[in-house]
Amino acid sequence: MAEQTGTPEGSQTGLSRRGALGLIGAGAAAAPLLGAGQADAATPAAGPAAGAAPAFSARPGAVGAPPVQGLHLTFGADPSGEVTVSWLTDAPVSAPRVRYGTLEHGFGSTASAVSRTYVDGTSGRTVYVHHAALRRLAPDTAYVYTAWHEGATPDGGSFRTAPRGRAPFTFTSFGDQSAPQVTWNADGTPGMDANSTPATKDIVSGVEQVAPLFHLLNGDLCYANLDVDRVRTWNNFFTNNTRSARFRPWMPAAGNHEIEKSNGAIGLDAYQTYFDLPSTETDPELRGLWYAFTAGSVRVIVLQNDDNCLQDGGDLYISGYSGGRQLAFLERELKAARSSRAIDWVVVAMHQVMISSSDANGADLGLRLKYGPLFDKYGVDLVVCGHEHNYERSLAVRGTIAGSETLTPNPVSTATDSIDTSLGTVHMILGGGGVSGTTNQDFFKDGSAKVLTAVSSTAGANGKRTPTYVKEQAVWTGVRDLEHPYGFAAFTVDPGRFPGDTTRMHVTYYNVNKPHGELSVFEQFTLRRKRTDGPR
Repeated sequence: MAEQTGTPEGSQTGLSRRGALGLIGAGAAAAPLLGAGQADAATPAAGPAAGAAPAFSARPGAVGAPPVQGLHLTFGADPSGEVTVSWLTDAPVSAPRVRYGTLEHGFGSTASAVSRTYVDGTSGRTVYVHHAALRRLAPDTAYVYTAWHEGATPDGGSFRTAPRGRAPFTFTSFGDQSAPQVTWNADGTPGMDANSTPATKDIVSGVEQVAPLFHLLNGDLCYANLDVDRVRTWNNFFTNNTRSARFRPWMPAAGNHEIEKSNGAIGLDAYQTYFDLPSTETDPELRGLWYAFTAGSVRVIVLQNDDNCLQDGGDLYISGYSGGRQLAFLERELKAARSSRAIDWVVVAMHQVMISSSDANGADLGLRLKYGPLFDKYGVDLVVCGHEHNYERSLAVRGTIAGSETLTPNPVSTATDSIDTSLGTVHMILGGGGVSGTTNQDFFKDGSAKVLTAVSSTAGANGKRTPTYVKEQAVWTGVRDLEHPYGFAAFTVDPGRFPGDTTRMHVTYYNVNKPHGELSVFEQFTLRRKRTDGPR
């Protein structure tokens, strides 16, 4: 990966309040936002008669500039005051930047973008991604922005910063999405990538109907590692998701299918180039693979599980790649969150799973060994995952069943409608993001589950290390969706009214239905716990 800073731009007065108001609304996603300075880029220095449109701008250095593509947002380290605007190009650009401001004051500020590149190891193509960090924003405030570079038509959107302190808001989550696309087969004929379904597109529209503050994307984003043209797959992924990701941060966890052969030492160069994430890791090889952020009274911790699971699921087997650094990060984060009187909820987002009653990948003993004691010690409330292409959630669990070979999670309650997470952690598998190969039809019907307990020391004929599975009784299982393959969850935080009051997360799991993508509610339930600012 390479990085280059864009040409600096000072703050300057931009679009008027009236102009900003005219650009935001129901049509904001469809129409580019036109910021100050566009007229200069679009008008030739000397050209055809009035009314004729040149093919390209005649400005030196701007002819044939690539367009702004795949616009997407992520939070910075402080979501109440930091958001990063990112976009893709297939060639280098000059002076990438973002102009932004509020509806009241227009586009009054400018931030330069840093350009990062990687070379795709199978095609040799260079990908350019531009990240503009917007800082010193006001909490819980709506902003508008435009992104552009020399010679390109500006594009943009709007977003709201996170609240600071206890406040209500909604976030959403799913994993295992893929990208809706056709591609060129190796023989030059057109074809459909194997993992594409219409649900991959429909689920984005579903998220936008909920309009959350942010979205958690729990790994296996686009399955580019399985496709003939990995660069095209990533581009199609962002083209699809920009319908939502330009209006609210999409915060990803890297899954096993983000590991791509010949793309860096551990295969994650593409993922690390496309996303600018609030990582505290100083090693460039590990940048952005795990991170944490706070929205209101919710601390979200995002993990990269191929470091700690046993399963061999990517192009490379990279178990243990951080040398324990990710586990140390996790314990520091959990300890700090649980000692804070400003944090009520601890949510972990990751890809591979610690519970599953589907005859697919199964639960992973490596995660139970490494994460389980930490989740129990520090009282994690909620874990959202993907990996299994179905919906399942656990009862509240803490500790393990005595003497169990598989470290079977111990249910502390049978409640499925109103759950006290101070007693135990609820795990949710949200793997219905749109990918083909769904596994809702593969749930065990006899109350059992399988756990991956070991892998072979070397790869087998299929290039993967052979797994060993052990069956267990799924005493921890709560609710499963056997009928519908696709869907996502929405979590609405009720912070309570006074110190020590009960705070709640109201959870709705939506099905995204065939054939037209309409939403229906599969189930609703509530998580609850006491606020941490009460008497001790």
